[in-house]
Amino acid sequence: MHNHRAKRLIGFILLGFVLFLIGNRVDDLRLYQGASVAMYVIGIASIVLLTGFSGQISLGNGAIMALGGFSATLAQSTWGLPLPLTFVVAVLGAALFGLILGVAAARLSGPYLAGATLALAVALPSLANQFSFLGGEQGLQFNSGSAPEFFNGEVSQYKWFFWISALAALLITWLISNILQSRYGRGWRAVRSNSTAAELVGIHSARSKVLAFTLASGIAGLAGAVLALNLGGVSPSAYPLSLSFALITGAVLAGISTLSGSVIGALLLVGMSELVGSLTSRFSLEDVLAENLKELLVSVLLILAVVFTPNGPGDRIRERKELHKKKK
Repeated sequence: MHNHRAKRLIGFILLGFVLFLIGNRVDDLRLYQGASVAMYVIGIASIVLLTGFSGQISLGNGAIMALGGFSATLAQSTWGLPLPLTFVVAVLGAALFGLILGVAAARLSGPYLAGATLALAVALPSLANQFSFLGGEQGLQFNSGSAPEFFNGEVSQYKWFFWISALAALLITWLISNILQSRYGRGWRAVRSNSTAAELVGIHSARSKVLAFTLASGIAGLAGAVLALNLGGVSPSAYPLSLSFALITGAVLAGISTLSGSVIGALLLVGMSELVGSLTSRFSLEDVLAENLKELLVSVLLILAVVFTPNGPGDRIRERKELHKKKK
Protein backbone atom coordinates (compact mmCIF):
# COMPACT_ATOMS: atom_id res chain seq x y z
CA MET A 1 0.00 0.00 0.00
CA HIS A 2 2.77 2.43 0.99
CA ASN A 3 4.72 1.51 -2.15
CA HIS A 4 1.65 2.24 -4.27
CA ARG A 5 1.20 5.64 -2.62
CA ALA A 6 4.86 6.47 -3.18
CA LYS A 7 4.54 5.64 -6.88
CA ARG A 8 1.42 7.77 -7.11
CA LEU A 9 3.20 10.70 -5.46
CA ILE A 10 6.16 10.38 -7.83
CA GLY A 11 3.75 10.30 -10.77
CA PHE A 12 2.10 13.55 -9.65
CA ILE A 13 5.49 15.22 -9.15
CA LEU A 14 6.58 14.21 -12.65
CA LEU A 15 3.29 15.47 -14.08
CA GLY A 16 3.81 18.78 -12.29
CA PHE A 17 7.29 19.07 -13.83
CA VAL A 18 5.84 18.40 -17.29
CA LEU A 19 3.19 21.08 -16.78
CA PHE A 20 5.90 23.49 -15.66
CA LEU A 21 7.82 22.88 -18.89
CA ILE A 22 4.67 23.24 -20.99
CA GLY A 23 3.83 26.50 -19.24
CA ASN A 24 7.14 27.96 -20.38
CA ARG A 25 6.54 27.12 -24.03
CA VAL A 26 2.99 28.22 -24.84
CA ASP A 27 1.35 31.61 -25.35
CA ASP A 28 -0.94 33.49 -22.96
CA LEU A 29 -4.14 32.13 -24.54
CA ARG A 30 -3.07 28.53 -23.98
CA LEU A 31 -1.97 29.39 -20.45
CA TYR A 32 -5.41 30.83 -19.71
CA GLN A 33 -7.05 27.73 -21.17
CA GLY A 34 -4.73 25.55 -19.12
CA ALA A 35 -5.75 27.39 -15.95
CA SER A 36 -9.40 26.86 -16.91
CA VAL A 37 -8.72 23.14 -17.38
CA ALA A 38 -7.20 23.03 -13.89
CA MET A 39 -10.28 24.75 -12.44
CA TYR A 40 -12.62 22.27 -14.15
CA VAL A 41 -10.47 19.33 -12.99
CA ILE A 42 -10.98 20.40 -9.37
CA GLY A 43 -14.70 21.01 -9.86
CA ILE A 44 -15.29 17.68 -11.62
CA ALA A 45 -13.20 15.84 -9.02
CA SER A 46 -15.60 17.07 -6.34
CA ILE A 47 -18.50 15.52 -8.30
CA VAL A 48 -16.60 12.25 -8.78
CA LEU A 49 -16.12 12.03 -5.02
CA LEU A 50 -19.70 12.99 -4.16
CA THR A 51 -21.67 11.22 -6.89
CA GLY A 52 -19.34 8.61 -8.32
CA PHE A 53 -18.24 7.21 -4.96
CA SER A 54 -20.81 8.37 -2.40
CA GLY A 55 -23.82 8.11 -4.71
CA GLN A 56 -25.25 11.55 -3.85
CA ILE A 57 -26.48 13.62 -6.79
CA SER A 58 -25.86 17.36 -6.54
CA LEU A 59 -26.80 19.94 -9.16
CA GLY A 60 -25.56 22.85 -7.11
CA ASN A 61 -21.78 22.60 -7.28
CA GLY A 62 -21.62 25.93 -9.10
CA ALA A 63 -23.29 27.59 -6.08
CA ILE A 64 -20.78 26.01 -3.69
CA MET A 65 -17.97 27.18 -5.98
CA ALA A 66 -19.40 30.69 -5.69
CA LEU A 67 -19.30 30.38 -1.91
CA GLY A 68 -15.62 29.46 -2.11
CA GLY A 69 -14.84 32.30 -4.51
CA PHE A 70 -16.60 34.90 -2.38
CA SER A 71 -15.02 33.52 0.81
CA ALA A 72 -11.52 33.84 -0.67
CA THR A 73 -12.19 37.35 -1.95
CA LEU A 74 -13.70 38.59 1.31
CA ALA A 75 -10.84 37.05 3.30
CA GLN A 76 -8.40 38.97 1.15
CA SER A 77 -10.23 42.32 1.24
CA THR A 78 -11.17 42.11 4.96
CA TRP A 79 -8.15 40.51 6.57
CA GLY A 80 -5.51 41.09 3.89
CA LEU A 81 -4.58 37.41 3.78
CA PRO A 82 -1.97 36.19 1.28
CA LEU A 83 -3.14 34.14 -1.69
CA PRO A 84 -2.50 30.64 -0.23
CA LEU A 85 -4.48 31.44 2.92
CA THR A 86 -7.39 32.81 0.91
CA PHE A 87 -7.59 29.41 -0.79
CA VAL A 88 -7.62 27.76 2.64
CA VAL A 89 -10.49 30.04 3.71
CA ALA A 90 -12.36 29.13 0.51
CA VAL A 91 -12.02 25.43 1.27
CA LEU A 92 -13.01 25.79 4.94
CA GLY A 93 -15.94 28.11 4.21
CA ALA A 94 -17.37 25.84 1.51
CA ALA A 95 -16.72 22.73 3.64
CA LEU A 96 -18.58 24.26 6.60
CA PHE A 97 -21.53 25.06 4.36
CA GLY A 98 -21.30 21.55 2.91
CA LEU A 99 -21.39 20.10 6.42
CA ILE A 100 -24.63 21.94 7.18
CA LEU A 101 -26.11 21.05 3.81
CA GLY A 102 -24.84 17.48 4.11
CA VAL A 103 -26.73 16.89 7.35
CA ALA A 104 -29.94 17.71 5.50
CA ALA A 105 -28.79 15.87 2.37
CA ALA A 106 -28.25 12.67 4.34
CA ARG A 107 -32.03 12.50 4.78
CA LEU A 108 -32.63 12.95 1.06
CA SER A 109 -31.80 10.78 -1.92
CA GLY A 110 -32.08 10.65 -5.69
CA PRO A 111 -34.26 13.34 -7.27
CA TYR A 112 -35.07 14.95 -3.91
CA LEU A 113 -31.43 15.76 -3.22
CA ALA A 114 -30.87 16.82 -6.83
CA GLY A 115 -33.89 19.13 -6.65
CA ALA A 116 -32.76 20.69 -3.36
CA THR A 117 -29.26 21.46 -4.66
CA LEU A 118 -30.69 22.72 -7.95
CA ALA A 119 -32.86 25.18 -6.01
CA LEU A 120 -29.71 26.39 -4.25
CA ALA A 121 -27.94 27.00 -7.55
CA VAL A 122 -30.94 28.90 -8.95
CA ALA A 123 -31.41 31.06 -5.85
CA LEU A 124 -27.77 32.01 -5.33
CA PRO A 125 -27.55 35.00 -7.73
CA SER A 126 -30.66 36.60 -6.27
CA LEU A 127 -29.43 36.07 -2.72
CA ALA A 128 -25.96 37.45 -3.46
CA ASN A 129 -27.44 40.62 -4.95
CA GLN A 130 -29.27 41.35 -1.68
CA PHE A 131 -26.06 41.99 0.26
CA SER A 132 -24.12 45.14 -0.56
CA PHE A 133 -20.85 43.85 0.93
CA LEU A 134 -20.81 41.20 -1.83
CA GLY A 135 -20.63 43.92 -4.47
CA GLY A 136 -24.04 43.34 -6.07
CA GLU A 137 -24.12 42.41 -9.74
CA GLN A 138 -20.66 43.93 -10.32
CA GLY A 139 -19.14 41.71 -7.66
CA LEU A 140 -15.76 42.16 -6.00
CA GLN A 141 -12.21 42.33 -7.30
CA PHE A 142 -9.75 39.59 -6.40
CA ASN A 143 -6.15 40.75 -6.23
CA SER A 144 -4.10 37.76 -7.29
CA GLY A 145 -0.81 39.61 -7.09
CA SER A 146 2.14 38.79 -9.32
CA ALA A 147 4.94 36.26 -9.40
CA PRO A 148 7.63 36.56 -6.68
CA GLU A 149 10.50 38.97 -7.31
CA PHE A 150 13.11 36.25 -7.73
CA PHE A 151 11.58 35.51 -11.16
CA ASN A 152 12.89 38.98 -12.18
CA GLY A 153 9.64 39.94 -13.88
CA GLU A 154 10.04 37.20 -16.50
CA VAL A 155 6.80 35.45 -15.53
CA SER A 156 3.64 36.87 -17.06
CA GLN A 157 0.39 37.14 -15.15
CA TYR A 158 -1.18 34.36 -17.21
CA LYS A 159 1.76 32.04 -16.54
CA TRP A 160 1.51 32.81 -12.82
CA PHE A 161 -2.21 31.99 -12.86
CA PHE A 162 -1.51 28.75 -14.72
CA TRP A 163 1.15 27.65 -12.26
CA ILE A 164 -1.08 28.31 -9.24
CA SER A 165 -4.14 26.67 -10.83
CA ALA A 166 -2.18 23.61 -11.99
CA LEU A 167 -0.53 23.21 -8.58
CA ALA A 168 -3.92 23.42 -6.85
CA ALA A 169 -5.36 20.82 -9.24
CA LEU A 170 -2.41 18.46 -8.75
CA LEU A 171 -2.47 18.71 -4.96
CA ILE A 172 -6.21 18.23 -4.61
CA THR A 173 -6.28 15.34 -7.12
CA TRP A 174 -3.45 13.61 -5.29
CA LEU A 175 -5.27 14.11 -1.99
CA ILE A 176 -8.57 12.78 -3.35
CA SER A 177 -6.89 9.76 -4.94
CA ASN A 178 -5.44 8.82 -1.54
CA ILE A 179 -8.76 9.35 0.24
CA LEU A 180 -10.62 7.22 -2.28
CA GLN A 181 -8.13 4.38 -1.77
CA SER A 182 -8.54 4.59 2.00
CA ARG A 183 -11.23 3.03 4.21
CA TYR A 184 -13.34 6.14 3.67
CA GLY A 185 -13.43 5.55 -0.07
CA ARG A 186 -14.28 1.91 0.45
CA GLY A 187 -17.02 2.92 2.87
CA TRP A 188 -18.54 5.35 0.34
CA ARG A 189 -18.57 2.67 -2.34
CA ALA A 190 -20.25 0.25 0.04
CA VAL A 191 -22.94 2.78 0.98
CA ARG A 192 -23.53 3.64 -2.67
CA SER A 193 -23.89 -0.01 -3.66
CA ASN A 194 -26.07 -1.13 -0.73
CA SER A 195 -26.57 1.10 2.28
CA THR A 196 -28.35 -1.63 4.27
CA ALA A 197 -25.50 -4.10 3.81
CA ALA A 198 -23.01 -1.34 4.67
CA GLU A 199 -24.85 -0.67 7.93
CA LEU A 200 -24.71 -4.36 8.80
CA VAL A 201 -20.90 -4.40 8.56
CA GLY A 202 -20.57 -1.34 10.80
CA ILE A 203 -20.54 1.58 8.36
CA HIS A 204 -22.68 4.50 9.51
CA SER A 205 -24.45 5.42 6.28
CA ALA A 206 -25.65 8.92 7.22
CA ARG A 207 -22.31 9.91 8.76
CA SER A 208 -20.47 8.63 5.69
CA LYS A 209 -22.68 10.71 3.39
CA VAL A 210 -22.21 13.87 5.47
CA LEU A 211 -18.43 13.42 5.37
CA ALA A 212 -18.51 12.98 1.58
CA PHE A 213 -20.68 16.06 1.14
CA THR A 214 -18.38 18.12 3.38
CA LEU A 215 -15.20 17.08 1.55
CA ALA A 216 -16.75 17.52 -1.89
CA SER A 217 -17.98 21.00 -0.93
CA GLY A 218 -14.53 22.01 0.27
CA ILE A 219 -13.03 20.85 -3.03
CA ALA A 220 -15.70 22.75 -4.99
CA GLY A 221 -14.89 25.82 -2.89
CA LEU A 222 -11.25 25.56 -3.99
CA ALA A 223 -12.40 25.39 -7.63
CA GLY A 224 -14.41 28.56 -7.03
CA ALA A 225 -11.35 30.34 -5.63
CA VAL A 226 -9.27 29.26 -8.64
CA LEU A 227 -11.97 30.64 -10.94
CA ALA A 228 -11.90 33.94 -9.02
CA LEU A 229 -8.12 34.00 -9.46
CA ASN A 230 -8.35 33.57 -13.23
CA LEU A 231 -11.19 36.08 -13.65
CA GLY A 232 -9.65 38.64 -11.30
CA GLY A 233 -12.86 38.88 -9.27
CA VAL A 234 -16.14 37.31 -8.24
CA SER A 235 -19.74 38.08 -9.10
CA PRO A 236 -23.01 36.11 -9.18
CA SER A 237 -22.83 35.95 -12.98
CA ALA A 238 -19.45 34.21 -12.81
CA TYR A 239 -21.11 31.16 -11.20
CA PRO A 240 -24.30 30.63 -13.21
CA LEU A 241 -26.53 27.58 -13.15
CA SER A 242 -24.94 26.50 -16.44
CA LEU A 243 -21.63 26.05 -14.59
CA SER A 244 -23.18 23.34 -12.42
CA PHE A 245 -24.53 21.54 -15.50
CA ALA A 246 -21.18 21.88 -17.28
CA LEU A 247 -19.41 20.19 -14.37
CA ILE A 248 -21.96 17.37 -14.30
CA THR A 249 -21.58 16.92 -18.06
CA GLY A 250 -17.79 16.81 -17.84
CA ALA A 251 -17.98 14.21 -15.06
CA VAL A 252 -20.50 12.02 -16.92
CA LEU A 253 -18.67 12.19 -20.24
CA ALA A 254 -15.38 11.09 -18.73
CA GLY A 255 -16.79 8.56 -16.26
CA ILE A 256 -18.58 9.59 -13.10
CA SER A 257 -16.62 7.13 -10.94
CA THR A 258 -13.21 7.68 -12.53
CA LEU A 259 -11.02 10.34 -10.92
CA SER A 260 -8.53 10.37 -13.80
CA GLY A 261 -11.45 11.11 -16.11
CA SER A 262 -11.77 14.58 -14.56
CA VAL A 263 -8.89 15.68 -16.77
CA ILE A 264 -10.66 14.40 -19.89
CA GLY A 265 -13.90 16.07 -18.85
CA ALA A 266 -12.09 19.36 -18.19
CA LEU A 267 -10.38 19.25 -21.59
CA LEU A 268 -13.73 18.60 -23.28
CA LEU A 269 -15.35 21.59 -21.57
CA VAL A 270 -12.52 23.99 -22.43
CA GLY A 271 -12.36 22.60 -25.97
CA MET A 272 -16.09 23.15 -26.28
CA SER A 273 -15.64 26.82 -25.34
CA GLU A 274 -13.00 27.23 -28.04
CA LEU A 275 -15.25 25.47 -30.56
CA VAL A 276 -18.13 27.82 -29.73
CA GLY A 277 -15.82 30.82 -30.13
CA SER A 278 -14.68 29.58 -33.54
CA LEU A 279 -18.22 28.91 -34.75
CA THR A 280 -19.39 32.32 -33.53
CA SER A 281 -16.66 34.21 -35.36
CA ARG A 282 -16.82 32.09 -38.52
CA PHE A 283 -20.56 32.11 -39.07
CA SER A 284 -21.36 35.49 -37.47
CA LEU A 285 -24.02 34.01 -35.24
CA GLU A 286 -26.60 36.23 -33.57
CA ASP A 287 -25.76 37.42 -30.06
CA VAL A 288 -28.50 35.40 -28.38
CA LEU A 289 -27.47 32.19 -30.13
CA ALA A 290 -23.78 32.83 -29.55
CA GLU A 291 -24.32 33.38 -25.81
CA ASN A 292 -26.32 30.17 -25.37
CA LEU A 293 -24.58 27.88 -27.85
CA LYS A 294 -22.22 26.38 -25.29
CA GLU A 295 -25.08 25.66 -22.87
CA LEU A 296 -27.00 24.03 -25.73
CA LEU A 297 -24.05 21.80 -26.62
CA VAL A 298 -23.53 20.88 -22.96
CA SER A 299 -27.20 19.93 -22.62
CA VAL A 300 -27.17 17.79 -25.77
CA LEU A 301 -23.99 15.99 -24.73
CA LEU A 302 -25.35 15.34 -21.24
CA ILE A 303 -28.58 13.88 -22.63
CA LEU A 304 -26.73 11.67 -25.11
CA ALA A 305 -24.30 10.47 -22.45
CA VAL A 306 -27.07 9.62 -19.98
CA VAL A 307 -29.12 7.80 -22.64
CA PHE A 308 -26.32 5.73 -24.19
CA THR A 309 -23.71 5.48 -21.41
CA PRO A 310 -25.27 6.30 -18.01
CA ASN A 311 -21.95 6.05 -16.18
CA GLY A 312 -20.04 7.84 -18.93
CA PRO A 313 -17.99 6.62 -21.91
CA GLY A 314 -14.93 6.57 -19.70
CA ASP A 315 -16.47 3.93 -17.45
CA ARG A 316 -17.59 1.91 -20.46
CA ILE A 317 -14.02 1.86 -21.84
CA ARG A 318 -12.65 0.90 -18.42
CA GLU A 319 -15.16 -1.96 -18.08
CA ARG A 320 -14.20 -3.31 -21.50
CA LYS A 321 -10.51 -3.22 -20.57
CA GLU A 322 -11.18 -5.10 -17.33
CA LEU A 323 -13.29 -7.67 -19.19
CA HIS A 324 -10.52 -8.10 -21.76
CA LYS A 325 -7.97 -8.68 -18.98
CA LYS A 326 -10.20 -11.34 -17.37
CA LYS A 327 -10.53 -13.19 -20.68
CA LYS A 328 -6.76 -13.33 -20.95
